[in-house]
Amino acid sequence: MNGNDTRSALVRAGIDLLEETGSADIGLRAITRRAGVSHGAPRRWFPTHRSLLAAVAEQGLRDLTATLSAAAQTPGHGITDVAAAYVSFARRRPAMFTLIFRHDLLEGSGAELRTVSRPLFSWVVDLVQRSTTTPDPAGAAAALWVSIHGIAVLSSTGSLEVATSGVNEDELIDRVVRNSLQ
Repeated sequence: MNGNDTRSALVRAGIDLLEETGSADIGLRAITRRAGVSHGAPRRWFPTHRSLLAAVAEQGLRDLTATLSAAAQTPGHGITDVAAAYVSFARRRPAMFTLIFRHDLLEGSGAELRTVSRPLFSWVVDLVQRSTTTPDPAGAAAALWVSIHGIAVLSSTGSLEVATSGVNEDELIDRVVRNSLQ
């Protein structure tokens, strides 16, 4: 296995274990065992455990970006579909969704997750700008993201259904989008 293959195998193993265990508390030994490499192999590519987790989170952000982009490109669909795709991603991949936003865990990893997350937010601002005449598209996009993120977190943990018993998630997303774009 060459170097890039080893790095990719470690990230893939981290993703697989994260998805299986549902926890970011996956250890280096478990990851190396899953990847089929020596316990010392990660050091060449990832100076710390956090840097490996940050690489896993970066791939998660890329997956989230691809999911949202696909939702936006569906003919006749708009921001509401992108918001629903965001919530769906969180529900389908709750551990990855949580890791992506665990800045406390990823701090000091040396990774520049902002290089992936900032373009994603800029894309949402652009989407809002094309969909409304608001004088502050960045503010509207931030308000929308905060609200949809809250729905996503509650939905991914099963708390939304428990707390709201009977509120239709799709209708809630639609309402949040409409209110954010007024």
